Amino acid sequence: MAQPTAGNPEVQKTTADHPAASAAFVGRPRQRARGLAHGLVEDLGEKIRSQSLRPGDKLPTESAIMQAYGVSRTVVREALSKLQAGGLVETLHGVGTFVLQPRPGGMGGVFRLDPGEIATSVDVLAVLELRISLETESAGLAASRRTDEQLVAMRQALDAFEQNVTVGGDTVGPDFAFHLEIAQSTGNPYFADIMRHLGTTIIPRTRISAIRVQDGSYLSRVNREHEEIYAAIARRDPESARAAMRIHLTNSRERLRMAQEAAQQQKAKAEAAGNRAASSDNTPSR
Repeated sequence: MAQPTAGNPEVQKTTADHPAASAAFVGRPRQRARGLAHGLVEDLGEKIRSQSLRPGDKLPTESAIMQAYGVSRTVVREALSKLQAGGLVETLHGVGTFVLQPRPGGMGGVFRLDPGEIATSVDVLAVLELRISLETESAGLAASRRTDEQLVAMRQALDAFEQNVTVGGDTVGPDFAFHLEIAQSTGNPYFADIMRHLGTTIIPRTRISAIRVQDGSYLSRVNREHEEIYAAIARRDPESARAAMRIHLTNSRERLRMAQEAAQQQKAKAEAAGNRAASSDNTPSR
């Protein structure tokens, strides 16, 4: 099976193919400490949407972005995470961050959350925060300790995931099986015990309907992130495995957080409209 990331035409080109990309990358330093990451996301997002940075272009290094915008590494990483979650860029660990073809709907267009699911999404976000801490280290240990048989089991789970994306079948089972197999591969039974205790509810789309009804683009992106984790574990590279897992779960958190913010704005607008209507109805006629 071809590796999705290596064969993805959206990320095979580099700035060497498009020299204009480097020239287009001129930062606009932000003066306020608050909202630096948001400002960087807006600026880079606009460059991508206007095709000053085109699909396939490779972004400059974190250090270059820090210098261009006068921001910290933490700000750059937060901004790149938001851009990844919005489907505007893809980071391949050890290779770089590449511009993807912008999708209709722009940032937050991965899926839309119903206002009625906001409470559930808050809980799912909390679980994702736990998973970032737990599974990042789990992936690193698995890369060092996994057996060939465990690697085969991971491969089988990913193959089942990809096949079910294609035919519209169950992807939750293979998704959970992949993450559980990583936990088991640590050689520490407590990692697997915690995963089994949490069960398939750790997969956001089991609890949020908006994710379940999406087309294959969301799941294809998840699959590419899984492949990055698998590749690092297969070559016994603990640091790359940790980085790939952190990227995957952070992207999941950001995708949900952006949908949550959009839903909260939608709810606030609906409530404001309802209050105006009620005020109008209560106004005495003359």
